[in-house]
Amino acid sequence: MAATFQTTRRVQFAETDMAGILHFANYYRMMEEVEHAFWRSKGTSVLARNGAQEISWPRVAASCEFSAPARFEDELALMLSVVKVSNRSVTFEIDFRRDETRLALGRVTAVCCAIVEDRFQPIPIPGDLRGMLEA
Repeated sequence: MAATFQTTRRVQFAETDMAGILHFANYYRMMEEVEHAFWRSKGTSVLARNGAQEISWPRVAASCEFSAPARFEDELALMLSVVKVSNRSVTFEIDFRRDETRLALGRVTAVCCAIVEDRFQPIPIPGDLRGMLEA
């Protein structure tokens, strides 16, 4: 698909296990961080207003495949790519790299939802957001 975003992130000591290796659960936190940074870079948020509607993007699937360890103080490049946009959902891949080495590849699918009476109601992705995701 089209839209991409890249940022860097240093592995913090509190994110590592006793061997100084980034704990696997923290990859999921970083995937969320880069997703939020992606939305902000597009002038919006994972929780935003679209006209009179408040919309959000709850996740319906998340996975991560690990190839090599990240360690305390490593500076990681996190590259988010939009790999699929459907009527109501978007799928991102997040490539974790240290220099040229792929450490992990994550995948997240989120559904566009209106927040109605404190509940998520799936809706078609609004045209302006769809255009931004496909740009």
